[in-house]
Amino acid sequence: MVEALSTIGAPPTAPRSSGLSSTDADNIRFIEEVTTNVDTEQERVLEEILSRHGEAEYLVKCCGGGLAGDTSRATFRAKVPMVTYEDLEPYIRRIADGDRSPILTGSGHPVTEIFTSSGTSGGERKMIPNVEDEVDRRYLLESLFATVLNQHVPGLDKGKALYFLYVSSEGKTPGGLPSRTVMTSYYKSHQFTNSPFPRNNTSPMAAILCLDTFQSSYAQMVCGLCQREHVMHIGAAFAVGVVRAIHFLQQNWEQLSSDIEAGKLNPTSVTDPSVREAVAHILQRPDPELAKFIRYECSKGDWAGIIPRIWPNAKFLGIIVTGSMAQYIPTLNYYSGGLPMASDIYGASEGDFGLNLDPLCDPLEVSYTMMPNMAYFEFLPLDPDRQEDGVEITAAQLVELGQLEAGHEYELVVTTYTGLNRYRVGDVLRVTGFHNAAPMVRFVRRGNVLLSVDGEKTDEAELHRAVERAASLLLRPHGVAVAEYTSRVCTKDVPGHYVIYCELEVNNGSGNAAAVVDGDVLERCCLEMEEGLSSVYRQKRVVDKSIAPLEIWIVRPGTFGELLDYAISRGTSLSQYKVPRCISESPPIIDLLDSCVMSNHFTSTLPMWAPDQRSNN
Repeated sequence: MVEALSTIGAPPTAPRSSGLSSTDADNIRFIEEVTTNVDTEQERVLEEILSRHGEAEYLVKCCGGGLAGDTSRATFRAKVPMVTYEDLEPYIRRIADGDRSPILTGSGHPVTEIFTSSGTSGGERKMIPNVEDEVDRRYLLESLFATVLNQHVPGLDKGKALYFLYVSSEGKTPGGLPSRTVMTSYYKSHQFTNSPFPRNNTSPMAAILCLDTFQSSYAQMVCGLCQREHVMHIGAAFAVGVVRAIHFLQQNWEQLSSDIEAGKLNPTSVTDPSVREAVAHILQRPDPELAKFIRYECSKGDWAGIIPRIWPNAKFLGIIVTGSMAQYIPTLNYYSGGLPMASDIYGASEGDFGLNLDPLCDPLEVSYTMMPNMAYFEFLPLDPDRQEDGVEITAAQLVELGQLEAGHEYELVVTTYTGLNRYRVGDVLRVTGFHNAAPMVRFVRRGNVLLSVDGEKTDEAELHRAVERAASLLLRPHGVAVAEYTSRVCTKDVPGHYVIYCELEVNNGSGNAAAVVDGDVLERCCLEMEEGLSSVYRQKRVVDKSIAPLEIWIVRPGTFGELLDYAISRGTSLSQYKVPRCISESPPIIDLLDSCVMSNHFTSTLPMWAPDQRSNN
């Protein structure tokens, strides 16, 4: 297990169970104990956090002179306010600028680096403070999930994993602290590099740590192809990573085949000496039979089931498919022939919080068990019948982890070992049940990602359903899919309206999607999207006429690749990148998208609306 876990609730020693390794037996026992004693564990975690950081300027200010040794939950809840990132940003900027006094964390646990969030979930990139031992907590959860997987897919240790992992460039804050994404930090940590995962992964560490995404992707793909018979699971940080990997194979299979046939990398494919050396240990000799096989499978133009065709022993895909990643489920089913999709951990730049104890479940039914040893959790109830516009949300409304109710939705608020106190993460979660006493939650949406023209609120999940409705009814019968999409509100004219940017693709991978579907089909797609939005939206469209018709703007192929390149140029990690589903205030991204528009479409037909629908929202 992990060194120095005594401060994070390490698994107690357990006797070896039949068929289980001692580590797996310890981990199973730990999961059961910590999810049974939820309130006791949460009390321990909060006391530990406050003991570490009680001298910090922020807590001293909140508590009128400090905690004075009082680390009780009652005192904390009475004196420390609920905050957003904007409330803490001045403190974080001081740390980033070089102030080494105990500002958010105690002097014994100083901030050692700054995580930069992906900035693609609804706004600017955020700076999240981190402390040295936080990686131990993240690695502990990874170790626990490995045990869970071993119970569902026996024999994984007998094969290999093909995971497409990436790092991004690092910087320094003005005060000299490392500034990087959480995944870059994790993949470079000794906990990760010394763990079993790199040894069991087909991709050498040199390829993962290569900053050139093309060279990294090429090296990881060629190594995965060379070891295809040994691959038992394929994955990436998010679902889009596997989709992107298959697209990479579609574009580069001819050169990949040539290199495998020659038994060495073409000098133009990978130039990084460390990557070439690492790949040379795997691509050791010419393999004309494998090259012939890859050419045969990839030259057909039929990419249905390509994953099990190339990697016949793959048992599942290891990817996050919740939230905005759910839109990739149909594409991944197409490529994988319906392989299970295992979402592992619920986390963010602020920390890792939950564990999927049923990894092979339907991807649309994924729930994460909140792990009470990871942080101190509180939740803001989201009850539309009780909340009124304009009423201030206060910390007094927060409920604790052991008080959640099944079927209800909450916004997550965390107090972390890294100095965030009663911090609103912005995620909306629905409680789906309990594992022992620990709530199981399903990610619903980011609370701050909305489209709104006239007071209506269209969130990420609702937008996805509307896009999926139109694609399913009108595009798929033509063999066309929505490869990517994003949206914004256009208020250039009054009334304003929604703009949906769509990049289309033909399902068999060949042909011009925009030429397959005509303008009439796309106009009908506009109507279907509007039909899929809330009755509040439709009332404002039909009755109030305060929202103009929704428009679909078709962008040229490769546009969202350019969007990715832009994000990477701004410091986003390829592993961490998520396509922004709603763009509010980012002129460079809007300019990029607008420059790629090939056609725009809207419908003159009004969506259906009836007065009795008002009660549905």
